[in-house]
Amino acid sequence: MLWRERLQGFFFPVETDAWVGFLRSGLGLQIILYVLSLKDDWIYLFAETGDVLIGRRFSEALLSIQSPLVPRLGWLVALGGGVGLPEWLVLSITWWTLLGAGGGLFIGLFSRSSAIIAWFIHLCAAQSGGLVSYGVDSFMTIGLFYLMLSPLPGRYSLDQKLRQVGAKDLQMLGFWRRVLQVHLCLIYFFGGITKALGSGWWNGSNPWRALIRPPFNLIAPEILVRWKSLFPFLGISVWVIEVGYIVFIWNRRTRPIWLVCVIGMHIAIGFAMGMYLFALVMIVLNLAAFGPDWEFAKARETFRFLGLRARS
Repeated sequence: MLWRERLQGFFFPVETDAWVGFLRSGLGLQIILYVLSLKDDWIYLFAETGDVLIGRRFSEALLSIQSPLVPRLGWLVALGGGVGLPEWLVLSITWWTLLGAGGGLFIGLFSRSSAIIAWFIHLCAAQSGGLVSYGVDSFMTIGLFYLMLSPLPGRYSLDQKLRQVGAKDLQMLGFWRRVLQVHLCLIYFFGGITKALGSGWWNGSNPWRALIRPPFNLIAPEILVRWKSLFPFLGISVWVIEVGYIVFIWNRRTRPIWLVCVIGMHIAIGFAMGMYLFALVMIVLNLAAFGPDWEFAKARETFRFLGLRARS
């Protein structure tokens, strides 16, 4: 039927591996920077007992109430303890393993294994440190989840010569990119609707509070006071960009404009509030999902060629 063909065409478009190659290398860089930023505090944040900020025990106790099946660093520590490894050594090994997985993703070496390891260890760290984690951890988990399920290794990787891209892979590349696109649209849409329902984003009080709250208060207060009349415009612009994302990102004429607006918004958040890793992961996800389709025609020709060869 026509509706079924349209639905299949929407969820299984023909794609090249260019987008997944960008997602792989971008998330690899994200993991490397994330791990290096926690180098001095990794054991301090995730140790169960001792001279620590909060301790892993409290976070994992709360996590166990929600679900005992959610991965956590306590599993790895218990596994290491079973063979006589101390907690600090297990945590050090997880740090180096996550760093190695990020490097493997960045250069495209053992891409599938690196993606699975990076997703699992990062998820364990994000859940065990739930009291000190924020949005960047959620979006890193989302990106790594789609990456480990997508056909890998992708473009410009060291693994590329070891694996040929077939006709089925081209459709699965299109499927996973489409799922990522829909997921981002839902995130931005409902985030924008939530902002629009409150008065804080209309009168500018929410952006003001975000910029004066430690540790995000990088801009001097006198500068904020001088430009306080722009905060209502700033707040309205944010939720308009997010709500309009689900509409204007799909049209090829408005997509470049909206993509620039979204990326500019995240760059501004990164520099104004010091949330550089959050800005980077959102830029990587947006460019992987809706970046320019330079090789769409080439992918279609490749798919037709592989399809004809399969029938012969």
